[in-house]
Amino acid sequence: MSQQIPHESAILHVTGEARYIDDLPASDNLLLGRVVYSPHAHARIISFDLLKARKAPGVVAILSFKDIPGHNQMGPVVKDEPCLAETQVTFAGQAMFLIAAASDAQCRAAEKLIEVKYELLDSILSIEDAIEKNNLLGPPRTMNRGDADTAMKNSPHVIKGELRTGAAEHWYLESQAALSVPGEGPEITVYSSSQNPTETQAVVGEVLGIKKKDVVVEVRRMGGAFGGKETQANHTACWSALLCRATGRPVKIRLFRDDDMIMTGKRHRFLIRYEAGFDDEGKIRVVKLELNSDAGAAADLSFAIMERAMLHCDNSYFVPNMAVLARVWKTNLPSNTAFRGFGGPQGMAAIETIIDRIARVLHKDSLDIRKMNFYGLGDNNVTHYGQVVENNHLHTMYDQLVKSSEYATRRKSIEEFNQANEFYKKGLALTPVKFGISFTTTHLNQAGALVNIYNDGTVLVNHGGTEMGQGLHTKIQQIAAAELGVSIDRVRVNATNTSKVPNTSATAASSGTDLNGMAVKNAIEILKDRISATVAILFNEKDASVTTDKIEIVFENDFISDAKHLDRRIGFAEAMPQMVLRQVSLSSTGYYRTPGIKWDKTKGWGKPFHYYAFGMAVSEVLVDALTGAVKFLRADILHDVGDSINPGIDIGQVEGGFIQGVGWVTTEEIKWDATGNLMTHSPDTYKIPTAQDIPLDFRVALLQGVPNPDVIRKSKAVAEPPLMLSLSTWLAIKDAVSATANHEFEPDFSIPATNEIILLSIEKLKHRKKARTSHQMLE
Repeated sequence: MSQQIPHESAILHVTGEARYIDDLPASDNLLLGRVVYSPHAHARIISFDLLKARKAPGVVAILSFKDIPGHNQMGPVVKDEPCLAETQVTFAGQAMFLIAAASDAQCRAAEKLIEVKYELLDSILSIEDAIEKNNLLGPPRTMNRGDADTAMKNSPHVIKGELRTGAAEHWYLESQAALSVPGEGPEITVYSSSQNPTETQAVVGEVLGIKKKDVVVEVRRMGGAFGGKETQANHTACWSALLCRATGRPVKIRLFRDDDMIMTGKRHRFLIRYEAGFDDEGKIRVVKLELNSDAGAAADLSFAIMERAMLHCDNSYFVPNMAVLARVWKTNLPSNTAFRGFGGPQGMAAIETIIDRIARVLHKDSLDIRKMNFYGLGDNNVTHYGQVVENNHLHTMYDQLVKSSEYATRRKSIEEFNQANEFYKKGLALTPVKFGISFTTTHLNQAGALVNIYNDGTVLVNHGGTEMGQGLHTKIQQIAAAELGVSIDRVRVNATNTSKVPNTSATAASSGTDLNGMAVKNAIEILKDRISATVAILFNEKDASVTTDKIEIVFENDFISDAKHLDRRIGFAEAMPQMVLRQVSLSSTGYYRTPGIKWDKTKGWGKPFHYYAFGMAVSEVLVDALTGAVKFLRADILHDVGDSINPGIDIGQVEGGFIQGVGWVTTEEIKWDATGNLMTHSPDTYKIPTAQDIPLDFRVALLQGVPNPDVIRKSKAVAEPPLMLSLSTWLAIKDAVSATANHEFEPDFSIPATNEIILLSIEKLKHRKKARTSHQMLE
């Protein structure tokens, strides 16, 4: 069924007709909302005075926590996140007051009139500080297999070290936004830029003190999200809804870019401590990991993110003895949240660092160490949490990519280049990805749909997934058309709306197409059964020689036919009025839940994933050893998407995810000052990848001939796994840095590898090389 059709909103995007929250038509009585937030990372609120601000020109309402009619809580899992601060603030950027006025300028003028007195309190601004003060957010978790301590003692070689991975900003093009419109009585409609309309509906209802039936949340599309709108879109929706309820008028809030970056959570920083034992060949015998993450001021999804980090710290490698200890720490920074990969990148970075170090210790190419430790096809194929790695494509992909990327030839050429050049060094690295597909919170693996067929033969599909640019609605449109056997222009996918499909899960965990596509298929199967029975009667009325129970109905090419007598057929559009005349319902809900998942969170054992998606990348870079500047020369990517529903969209996701990951591992550095205020809160201080950061030679291919059983159209999820292929770029840079000291010492390296980190690492290698030379001379 694979079709390379354009994104369903592509023309609307390029013509500017696609409507986002800020584009929605509004009535003359629309108010704009503004959020007043804390300038302090940790302080007690002694008092506040809103009287002068409330009298400012154009101001219709100013709200504090005292004006919240329901619960003052927005925590999605743990109720530890107030909608508006009460007695203290716990991070700079925490919402305190809400202003509604006729214009943004009036809101800002009123904000200056608000008087607040604070008592400053000590702040915790780093993982190290949190560890020192034992400021745990919750109990530690462990995952264990084998006897790690004994295996470590018996290993011929042992390495120890630390790895720090940095935070990252989502930098969605459309900042957090919501428009709330009052209805009759308690009713309210919220147009939200949210990945999770059902959760937004629930949290808005709780804050307003009303039932879910009175709250409708609609999402037409988002201008990007990347996980940053899975839970934290709830905040803007709640603030908008509170002002709407207080004023009785529509209220829109769209965060200014700087405010968005200051107020919202990031990718979790990690401090990883590792120890690994291996033999003379490079075969891993044991790995011990201590994972420490920075949750920020509240739980958000930090525990689920840490769980996925624990589940992916093996990446693609069989480790017979493994011990993982994980701790989530509380700091006085905005609550960190979901971000593409959801802990997987940090976990994979740990094991890839270990593999890279083993190669350097043994003076081997890390390529060989990786291949040696891949999960096996018949044995050595069970993860440290008990899941069998089925349909393992790692070895096939390795063979194909090593050949197509000309790895061996390029490795030799790079070695020659590095020997001949003192101030420029090249680096090369291959890294794989094995990424589990499913929510690890098992009950979330479900989806619903509502499919309506009209009597003109057109089809309207509603489902619980949300479109954020990734092409979900396009794939759902293709799935619906293929299942009904009609041309794609007959099908439209509607805006996601909680009054159409209830109780949905977030569009996250890369499972949007898997879950919602199957729910749509289920709805269409029900409709086809109804239609088939009536069409069989129609055929029998025209020719009674074949009884209805012998007629096999097929839907294809915009016709409904008898499979055994193809002359018996009726156009799909022609048949629908007949269905209405014969009182056949042309509307059906659909439902799907992922089968076979059995995951014991307490024991850390079982089958948390429906399947694995695989990928592999080779990166080559050129590093200027005098400035730390990096030129990305070439990337070769081979990615596994099963039978692709839409190759164009899938390749776009691979390319985009990879480059977003390149930003995380190279230029995207988040910095806070000593008082907890974000310093990198605009595009002039926070550096996302640009056209100059894309590889000069960028080659992306999809693995062919690998259908994925028991998944919609035999496809695979694609959204998150490609991001982690960027670890090949990070390690290629490290390879080039290592070459400055002839690969004799382990570079001091972290994520992101900024120019500064690269230069400091090179400088440390020079000092170590010089110190060893001096020591040898003394001997």
